[in-house]
Amino acid sequence: MAISAQEVKQLKELTNCGMMDCKRALEETNGDMDAAIKYLREKGLAKATKKAGRIAAEGLVFTKINKEKGIGVVVEVNSETDFAAKSDRFIEFVEQVADTILENDVNDVEALKECNAFGSNEKLADVLIEKIATISENIQIRRFAKLQGDLFSYVHDGGGSIIGTIIKLESDDSADPAVAECAKNLLLQITASGPQYVCRDDVPQSAIDEERDTQMGVVKNENEAKPKPQNVLEKIVEGRLRKFLEEICLLDQPYVKDPDVTVAKYIESVGKNIKIVKFVRYEKGEGIQKKEDNFADEVASMINN
Repeated sequence: MAISAQEVKQLKELTNCGMMDCKRALEETNGDMDAAIKYLREKGLAKATKKAGRIAAEGLVFTKINKEKGIGVVVEVNSETDFAAKSDRFIEFVEQVADTILENDVNDVEALKECNAFGSNEKLADVLIEKIATISENIQIRRFAKLQGDLFSYVHDGGGSIIGTIIKLESDDSADPAVAECAKNLLLQITASGPQYVCRDDVPQSAIDEERDTQMGVVKNENEAKPKPQNVLEKIVEGRLRKFLEEICLLDQPYVKDPDVTVAKYIESVGKNIKIVKFVRYEKGEGIQKKEDNFADEVASMINN
């Protein structure tokens, strides 16, 4: 089947592999993007372990917690340029979006747009249109997550990257300074290391099976010249699977301030019966591609060969 320049570009963004390798992978997998990523990983070419695109879109990630009501939100609103994202008008709109979420029982962006904007008689959708007109850029409310309980949040803004994290804890006393300090350190951990789950029990079996299958393909390729017995390969794969789970599960990660202990051990050392119930981490623009520019033109001739 014919492979388009856009498909090659997308796979390159996802894996950081060379264009010819991406084209070959797509040809070998009949254009199946997930299968192509797996193909590249098995060949030892793909460096990414998560199917996330290069961070490209501009905008803000913002968090807000209403302690009295015990609710909080993390929201991402995108703009075309960093210049617009830093304007007072844009920042005020993002805060208004967060307040609107906190004031309404909504679970998705489309439902949110139908609500009256916080402090206004207009629907949020109409306020959004007004902001697009006055700021002169396309603005999108991309996503949000709303949590309820004992919440803590943190926003990192540095080096062009904006990451917002909110975490829900259970403990003997959420007002205890030790709990607040622990929450702060956990937020820094999540922001820095980007775990996907709280613990191993949260990881879908399908994800574990897929990783095991992928790693088996990797070790078979690595030992193709001098094949090892199947039981040896399986031991290697299980070791890599343990490392994979340590990377994606927060409690199993080395604690950033003391890598000799895990996050779970750190929490245990604090006491107060602290338990992580849930966390959400948004990174500005993750998985969104910027404008095409002339990349497609640059590889079009290669694709057509």
